[in-house]
Amino acid sequence: MTFHGKPNTFVSQVHLNVQDLQRSLDFYQNIIGFKILEQTERKAVLTADGKTPLVIIEQPEHVIPKQRRTTGLYHYALLLPNRADLAKVILHMIKTQYPLQGGSDHLVSEALYLADPDGNGIEIYCDRPSSSWKWNGDEVVMATEPMNVESIVKEDDGKPWTGLPADTIMGHIHLHVAEFKKVEEFYCHGLGFEIVCRYGGQALFISTGGYHHHIGLNTWNGVGVPAPIENSVGMSSYTVVFPNEEARKEAVARISTMGAIVTEERGSLLTHDPSGNKIELRV
Repeated sequence: MTFHGKPNTFVSQVHLNVQDLQRSLDFYQNIIGFKILEQTERKAVLTADGKTPLVIIEQPEHVIPKQRRTTGLYHYALLLPNRADLAKVILHMIKTQYPLQGGSDHLVSEALYLADPDGNGIEIYCDRPSSSWKWNGDEVVMATEPMNVESIVKEDDGKPWTGLPADTIMGHIHLHVAEFKKVEEFYCHGLGFEIVCRYGGQALFISTGGYHHHIGLNTWNGVGVPAPIENSVGMSSYTVVFPNEEARKEAVARISTMGAIVTEERGSLLTHDPSGNKIELRV
């Protein structure tokens, strides 16, 4: 069973604000390995398989640099099909000498971290087989240990890097939030996610279908921090996909009783979590 398809609810794409569209396109094509699906003067839709949007980058009018100590994106995470694909990405990063923020073994996955030219955080990772994940009751066992780079790169097939594999998907998103009480109620009782890990008292991982996390939430930017200004660099919105229309309607009804405002815009349903993170609700 896939963790990113029916009957699960999951994250499918992220919409980012950037300061310089062309600079970002250079990065996302040549460093990350995306293809351009659509492009206008101020906006580009990026894909791995040539048909599925994963990341949208947009240069708003009067854009301002990324604000510190706000809610919003911590990182979005691109899930590769297998460990050999991660090996190829690591070797590509070594060749380009693009600065990395680190690499970690999370027990359930192995992950590489970096940021785009505007400081938007990116994780590129591969999962270990779910049969190997350890659970402590309802919580998955995760850790942050050093990545065994030598072991991973041994799995490279020697073929040249040609960009992201076509089967790359949006694995999860990790967000800065202002607090946990209302946020937990919104995502779990409202949207229908389940808590799978409380990490260090300042991070919460949630998912559906027993995945290690579709969404991470943390207060590392501070409790009570504000949402960023609309035209600032960072995350404009992200997309949650429900398995069917009935599940979406039920979620909309639940979050509406919590005070969330849901609007329709060009056929899409939009809302904000209690920390101001904008979400598109899709089927």
